Amino acid sequence: MYLVRRIQSVLRLFVVFISIVFAIVFFNSRPRHNQLVLVRDIDLEELSDNQDLNKYAGEKIVYNVRMGSVTLGKSVFKRLPPVELDGKMANLMSFETRLAKFSDKEKIHSAAGTFLPLKIEREVSNWPFLEKISEHYDQDKFTLTIIKNKGKSSEQRVIRKDGPIHNSIILPFMLRDIPELAVGWSMTANLPNQRFEIKLSSLATLKLPSGEFKAYHFKSNPPKFEIWVSSDERRIPLKIKGAGPLGYTLVMKEYSIEK
Repeated sequence: MYLVRRIQSVLRLFVVFISIVFAIVFFNSRPRHNQLVLVRDIDLEELSDNQDLNKYAGEKIVYNVRMGSVTLGKSVFKRLPPVELDGKMANLMSFETRLAKFSDKEKIHSAAGTFLPLKIEREVSNWPFLEKISEHYDQDKFTLTIIKNKGKSSEQRVIRKDGPIHNSIILPFMLRDIPELAVGWSMTANLPNQRFEIKLSSLATLKLPSGEFKAYHFKSNPPKFEIWVSSDERRIPLKIKGAGPLGYTLVMKEYSIEK
Protein backbone atom coordinates (compact mmCIF):
# COMPACT_ATOMS: atom_id res chain seq x y z
CA MET A 1 0.00 0.00 0.00
CA TYR A 2 2.90 2.36 0.79
CA LEU A 3 4.43 1.77 -2.64
CA VAL A 4 1.07 2.44 -4.34
CA ARG A 5 0.75 5.75 -2.48
CA ARG A 6 4.29 6.72 -3.51
CA ILE A 7 3.54 5.84 -7.14
CA GLN A 8 0.39 7.97 -7.10
CA SER A 9 2.44 10.82 -5.65
CA VAL A 10 4.96 10.41 -8.48
CA LEU A 11 2.23 10.69 -11.11
CA ARG A 12 0.77 13.80 -9.50
CA LEU A 13 4.20 15.46 -9.49
CA PHE A 14 4.70 14.51 -13.14
CA VAL A 15 1.48 16.10 -14.35
CA VAL A 16 2.09 19.24 -12.25
CA PHE A 17 5.48 19.71 -13.91
CA ILE A 18 3.97 19.28 -17.38
CA SER A 19 1.49 22.01 -16.40
CA ILE A 20 4.33 24.38 -15.60
CA VAL A 21 6.01 23.93 -18.99
CA PHE A 22 2.79 24.62 -20.85
CA ALA A 23 1.87 27.59 -18.70
CA ILE A 24 5.15 29.27 -19.67
CA VAL A 25 4.34 28.97 -23.35
CA PHE A 26 0.72 29.98 -23.04
CA PHE A 27 1.35 33.16 -21.07
CA ASN A 28 4.36 34.24 -23.13
CA SER A 29 2.91 33.58 -26.57
CA ARG A 30 -0.36 35.54 -26.26
CA PRO A 31 -1.27 39.18 -25.64
CA ARG A 32 -1.95 40.15 -22.04
CA HIS A 33 -4.45 42.51 -20.45
CA ASN A 34 -4.08 43.07 -16.71
CA GLN A 35 -2.12 39.79 -16.61
CA LEU A 36 -5.17 37.82 -17.83
CA VAL A 37 -5.51 36.01 -21.14
CA LEU A 38 -9.08 35.69 -22.37
CA VAL A 39 -10.30 32.69 -24.29
CA ARG A 40 -11.59 33.33 -27.78
CA ASP A 41 -14.20 30.83 -28.94
CA ILE A 42 -13.73 29.40 -32.41
CA ASP A 43 -16.89 28.14 -34.09
CA LEU A 44 -17.28 25.28 -36.56
CA GLU A 45 -17.35 27.52 -39.64
CA GLU A 46 -14.08 29.26 -38.69
CA LEU A 47 -12.37 25.89 -38.27
CA SER A 48 -13.66 24.24 -41.43
CA ASP A 49 -10.47 24.98 -43.35
CA ASN A 50 -8.05 24.67 -40.41
CA GLN A 51 -5.74 21.76 -41.23
CA ASP A 52 -3.79 22.13 -37.97
CA LEU A 53 -6.57 20.42 -36.01
CA ASN A 54 -5.65 17.13 -37.66
CA LYS A 55 -1.91 17.68 -37.93
CA TYR A 56 -1.01 15.42 -35.00
CA ALA A 57 -4.06 13.15 -35.01
CA GLY A 58 -2.81 9.59 -34.62
CA GLU A 59 0.14 10.58 -32.43
CA LYS A 60 1.09 8.06 -29.73
CA ILE A 61 3.76 8.42 -27.03
CA VAL A 62 4.63 5.55 -24.68
CA TYR A 63 6.56 6.21 -21.45
CA ASN A 64 8.22 3.82 -19.03
CA VAL A 65 7.48 4.73 -15.41
CA ARG A 66 10.68 4.05 -13.46
CA MET A 67 11.73 4.19 -9.83
CA GLY A 68 15.49 4.06 -9.81
CA SER A 69 16.44 1.11 -12.03
CA VAL A 70 13.04 -0.59 -11.68
CA THR A 71 10.30 -0.19 -14.31
CA LEU A 72 6.94 0.00 -12.52
CA GLY A 73 4.64 0.30 -15.52
CA LYS A 74 3.89 2.59 -18.43
CA SER A 75 1.92 5.65 -19.50
CA VAL A 76 0.43 6.07 -22.98
CA PHE A 77 -0.58 9.37 -24.57
CA LYS A 78 -2.75 9.42 -27.71
CA ARG A 79 -3.82 12.35 -29.88
CA LEU A 80 -7.22 11.54 -31.39
CA PRO A 81 -9.12 13.19 -34.26
CA PRO A 82 -10.94 16.44 -33.30
CA VAL A 83 -14.59 16.21 -32.24
CA GLU A 84 -17.56 18.53 -31.81
CA LEU A 85 -18.26 19.65 -28.24
CA ASP A 86 -21.15 22.00 -27.41
CA GLY A 87 -21.41 23.15 -31.02
CA LYS A 88 -17.70 23.86 -31.51
CA MET A 89 -14.75 21.80 -32.64
CA ALA A 90 -12.42 20.61 -29.88
CA ASN A 91 -9.16 18.72 -29.65
CA LEU A 92 -9.43 15.22 -28.18
CA MET A 93 -6.71 13.18 -26.54
CA SER A 94 -6.27 10.41 -24.01
CA PHE A 95 -3.70 9.59 -21.35
CA GLU A 96 -3.56 6.23 -19.58
CA THR A 97 -1.20 5.02 -16.86
CA ARG A 98 -1.02 1.38 -15.77
CA LEU A 99 0.95 0.13 -12.78
CA ALA A 100 0.55 -2.83 -10.44
CA LYS A 101 -3.04 -2.68 -9.10
CA PHE A 102 -3.37 0.92 -10.26
CA SER A 103 -4.60 2.60 -13.43
CA ASP A 104 -5.65 6.10 -14.44
CA LYS A 105 -7.55 6.64 -17.70
CA GLU A 106 -8.23 10.18 -18.95
CA LYS A 107 -10.28 11.48 -21.87
CA ILE A 108 -9.48 15.14 -22.48
CA HIS A 109 -11.26 17.79 -24.57
CA SER A 110 -9.55 21.12 -25.19
CA ALA A 111 -10.39 24.28 -27.10
CA ALA A 112 -9.23 24.51 -30.69
CA GLY A 113 -6.59 27.18 -31.14
CA THR A 114 -5.75 27.59 -27.43
CA PHE A 115 -5.57 24.05 -26.03
CA LEU A 116 -7.29 25.28 -22.88
CA PRO A 117 -9.14 22.36 -21.24
CA LEU A 118 -12.92 22.20 -21.61
CA LYS A 119 -13.96 18.81 -20.29
CA ILE A 120 -12.04 15.89 -18.78
CA GLU A 121 -13.31 12.48 -17.77
CA ARG A 122 -11.15 10.27 -15.55
CA GLU A 123 -11.43 6.72 -14.26
CA VAL A 124 -8.97 5.94 -11.46
CA SER A 125 -8.65 2.34 -10.28
CA ASN A 126 -6.67 1.79 -7.07
CA TRP A 127 -7.57 -1.84 -6.41
CA PRO A 128 -10.09 -2.64 -5.05
CA PHE A 129 -11.47 0.92 -5.32
CA LEU A 130 -12.75 2.71 -8.44
CA GLU A 131 -13.22 6.47 -8.65
CA LYS A 132 -14.78 8.42 -11.52
CA ILE A 133 -13.91 12.09 -11.88
CA SER A 134 -15.26 14.71 -14.26
CA GLU A 135 -13.75 18.17 -14.68
CA HIS A 136 -15.64 21.03 -16.30
CA TYR A 137 -13.80 24.23 -17.20
CA ASP A 138 -15.43 27.63 -17.71
CA GLN A 139 -12.58 29.56 -19.31
CA ASP A 140 -14.64 32.77 -19.47
CA LYS A 141 -15.24 32.86 -15.72
CA PHE A 142 -11.95 31.13 -14.84
CA THR A 143 -13.63 28.37 -12.83
CA LEU A 144 -13.09 24.62 -12.63
CA THR A 145 -15.82 22.32 -11.30
CA ILE A 146 -14.63 18.87 -10.20
CA ILE A 147 -17.12 16.08 -9.50
CA LYS A 148 -15.87 12.87 -7.87
CA ASN A 149 -17.88 9.66 -7.59
CA LYS A 150 -16.55 6.80 -5.48
CA GLY A 151 -18.96 3.96 -4.80
CA LYS A 152 -22.18 5.55 -3.55
CA SER A 153 -20.52 8.77 -2.42
CA SER A 154 -20.20 11.92 -4.51
CA GLU A 155 -18.50 15.25 -3.90
CA GLN A 156 -18.15 18.48 -5.84
CA ARG A 157 -15.52 21.20 -5.66
CA VAL A 158 -15.30 24.52 -7.48
CA ILE A 159 -11.93 26.24 -8.03
CA ARG A 160 -11.85 29.93 -8.97
CA LYS A 161 -8.76 31.57 -10.45
CA ASP A 162 -7.73 34.98 -11.78
CA GLY A 163 -6.96 33.72 -15.29
CA PRO A 164 -7.17 30.69 -17.61
CA ILE A 165 -6.93 27.27 -15.97
CA HIS A 166 -4.78 24.57 -17.52
CA ASN A 167 -4.73 20.79 -17.54
CA SER A 168 -1.44 19.03 -16.91
CA ILE A 169 -1.52 16.38 -19.62
CA ILE A 170 -2.23 18.55 -22.66
CA LEU A 171 -0.14 21.59 -21.75
CA PRO A 172 3.15 20.71 -23.53
CA PHE A 173 1.49 20.97 -26.93
CA MET A 174 1.55 24.77 -26.83
CA LEU A 175 5.34 24.51 -27.04
CA ARG A 176 4.82 23.70 -30.69
CA ASP A 177 3.74 27.30 -31.35
CA ILE A 178 7.04 28.81 -30.18
CA PRO A 179 9.65 28.88 -32.99
CA GLU A 180 12.61 29.37 -30.63
CA LEU A 181 13.29 29.02 -26.91
CA ALA A 182 16.33 30.68 -25.34
CA VAL A 183 18.35 29.40 -22.38
CA GLY A 184 17.51 31.49 -19.32
CA TRP A 185 13.83 31.92 -20.24
CA SER A 186 11.73 31.63 -17.07
CA MET A 187 8.27 32.32 -15.78
CA THR A 188 5.97 31.79 -12.82
CA ALA A 189 3.12 29.39 -13.65
CA ASN A 190 -0.31 30.00 -12.09
CA LEU A 191 -1.81 26.56 -11.41
CA PRO A 192 -5.17 25.71 -9.76
CA ASN A 193 -3.68 25.26 -6.29
CA GLN A 194 -0.12 26.62 -6.39
CA ARG A 195 2.51 28.65 -8.21
CA PHE A 196 5.85 27.46 -9.58
CA GLU A 197 8.72 29.04 -11.44
CA ILE A 198 10.20 27.12 -14.33
CA LYS A 199 13.41 27.92 -16.18
CA LEU A 200 14.98 26.72 -19.41
CA SER A 201 18.42 25.91 -18.02
CA SER A 202 20.27 24.38 -20.97
CA LEU A 203 20.29 22.44 -24.22
CA ALA A 204 21.20 18.77 -23.96
CA THR A 205 21.55 15.52 -25.89
CA LEU A 206 19.50 12.61 -24.57
CA LYS A 207 19.98 8.93 -25.32
CA LEU A 208 16.72 7.06 -24.73
CA PRO A 209 15.36 3.62 -25.63
CA SER A 210 13.55 5.40 -28.48
CA GLY A 211 16.72 7.03 -29.85
CA GLU A 212 18.97 10.07 -29.43
CA PHE A 213 17.45 13.55 -29.22
CA LYS A 214 18.47 17.17 -28.90
CA ALA A 215 16.42 18.59 -26.06
CA TYR A 216 15.49 21.64 -24.03
CA HIS A 217 16.24 21.03 -20.35
CA PHE A 218 13.84 22.72 -17.90
CA LYS A 219 14.14 22.94 -14.11
CA SER A 220 11.64 24.05 -11.51
CA ASN A 221 12.08 26.50 -8.66
CA PRO A 222 11.84 25.20 -5.97
CA PRO A 223 13.99 22.33 -7.34
CA LYS A 224 11.45 19.51 -7.46
CA PHE A 225 11.34 18.61 -11.15
CA GLU A 226 13.36 18.37 -14.32
CA ILE A 227 12.01 17.83 -17.81
CA TRP A 228 13.57 17.36 -21.22
CA VAL A 229 11.57 18.37 -24.32
CA SER A 230 12.77 17.68 -27.86
CA SER A 231 14.12 20.80 -29.57
CA ASP A 232 12.72 19.85 -32.98
CA GLU A 233 9.38 21.09 -34.33
CA ARG A 234 7.45 18.31 -32.55
CA ARG A 235 8.52 19.44 -29.03
CA ILE A 236 7.97 16.01 -27.50
CA PRO A 237 8.25 15.61 -23.70
CA LEU A 238 11.09 13.05 -23.61
CA LYS A 239 11.99 12.58 -19.97
CA ILE A 240 10.60 13.76 -16.64
CA LYS A 241 12.56 13.37 -13.42
CA GLY A 242 11.58 14.12 -9.84
CA ALA A 243 14.07 15.25 -7.21
CA GLY A 244 14.35 13.56 -3.83
CA PRO A 245 15.42 10.16 -2.47
CA LEU A 246 12.98 8.13 -4.61
CA GLY A 247 14.20 9.61 -7.90
CA TYR A 248 11.25 8.64 -10.10
CA THR A 249 11.61 9.07 -13.86
CA LEU A 250 9.31 8.89 -16.88
CA VAL A 251 11.22 8.01 -20.03
CA MET A 252 9.84 7.95 -23.56
CA LYS A 253 9.97 4.41 -24.90
CA GLU A 254 8.13 4.79 -28.22
CA TYR A 255 6.88 7.56 -30.48
CA SER A 256 4.67 7.09 -33.51
CA ILE A 257 2.11 8.95 -35.58
CA GLU A 258 -0.40 7.28 -37.89
CA LYS A 259 -2.34 9.18 -40.53
